[in-house]
Amino acid sequence: MNEFEGKVAVVTGAGRGIGAATARKLAGMGAAVAVVDLAGSAVAEDISRNGGKATFVACDVTDPSAVESMVETVVGELGSVDILVNNAGIIRDDLLFKMSVNDWDAVMNTHLRGNFLCSKAVQSHMVERKWGRIINLSSTSAKGSRGQANYAAAKAGIQGFTRTLAIELGRYGITANAVAPGFIETEMTRSVAERTGVDFDDMKAAAEKEIAVRRVGRPEDIANVVAFLAGDDASYVTGQVIYVSGSPD
Repeated sequence: MNEFEGKVAVVTGAGRGIGAATARKLAGMGAAVAVVDLAGSAVAEDISRNGGKATFVACDVTDPSAVESMVETVVGELGSVDILVNNAGIIRDDLLFKMSVNDWDAVMNTHLRGNFLCSKAVQSHMVERKWGRIINLSSTSAKGSRGQANYAAAKAGIQGFTRTLAIELGRYGITANAVAPGFIETEMTRSVAERTGVDFDDMKAAAEKEIAVRRVGRPEDIANVVAFLAGDDASYVTGQVIYVSGSPD
């Protein structure tokens, strides 16, 4: 299946988890993929070994000059940017009265500033080609999540940012949508369990009881939805937030 043959995708935070699954999915559908992260060369190498086309570009998405350089590198090596998946993210959980300003800023910068900088850097290439797809990763936490004031605010902000991109860029053949995952089994969710002293299997079991389909999500569940939004079948879908949580959120 080569739906994205001739297309170039940039996936941030692609060194592991949802980002890595998304990079592999798009590459498997024919896209040339820029695996963008602070560390993630193994993902690009794995894609190449399996017959896909990928390049790793190290980038701090909170740094404007680094983002501009990353996009220049991608265009120079792969030819364009047609699809942007803003997935890079971190967590610095704590209750509000204990949350530091540094932890607030770190989360807001990585998620919101990172989305802004990457979207701004690629939009001119998409406008020139009169075609583009921007998919931003939000979260069910955008509805509010105890101990995640910073993360919830950032993920809610991404939803407003996405809708605004859709309004501004739609006339140029560019769509912008957000995917909001629920509980997805990744290194990040495992780290939450470790930090809070909860057995990860127990955490998953508790979550599954509250999920309609009675299982936690896999990175591939998110990658599949991202791939749909990146394709021509979703050309009339823009400014939407798709909750992918195994429940009717």
